Amino acid sequence: MGKQIKPTDSELEILNILWEKGSGTVRDVHEELEKNKDAGYTTTLKLMQIMNEKGLLKRDTTARTHIYKAAIPQGQIQGQLMKRFIETVFNGSATDMVLQALGNHKADKKELDKIKEYLKQMEEGGSKKSE
Repeated sequence: MGKQIKPTDSELEILNILWEKGSGTVRDVHEELEKNKDAGYTTTLKLMQIMNEKGLLKRDTTARTHIYKAAIPQGQIQGQLMKRFIETVFNGSATDMVLQALGNHKADKKELDKIKEYLKQMEEGGSKKSE
């Protein structure tokens, strides 16, 4: 996967907004952040500038208002964070992580069906995620 990317919790909040929206201005992101917490506009601006410097965001400066978008696919960061989580919290055991997740979360029929389908694909030699 190459270089390990370690976004902070605040950076992940911004990335989640941009992954969902596709792109947006600092104001767009700030308005979304304010729905769940008290966030200062200048703090959002500075954080997004830092994220751009770190390579987490791309900034289009061709228009008067700069447009930002995530520079890294959501799945790549999720994969890296999950790998690190499994290694640090579950001593490298994906099985323990899955059992803990299923034991602490009431999965509905749809979720269980997706899990069964994924396991079936893995048994048949594929590893493609089912959507």
